[in-house]
Amino acid sequence: MENMENMEKLIKENQKTSRASVSFPIGLYEELEQLALLKKVSIAWVVRDAVEKYLESNKSVSEKSIVID
Repeated sequence: MENMENMEKLIKENQKTSRASVSFPIGLYEELEQLALLKKVSIAWVVRDAVEKYLESNKSVSEKSIVID
């Protein structure tokens, strides 16, 4: 539950949010549903948490590929 509290804090601190529509293969979506039920959070929370972790683990890759004029 600590992760959920961190995510909620992050969202509150960064009130500006963007909405994305994502389609998942049915098997993957069912896994997301099961995980969300197990953790007692929303599917959106599970996806945000996964994306945050993915971006953090790839931070050095994305920083190298960004070109600023």
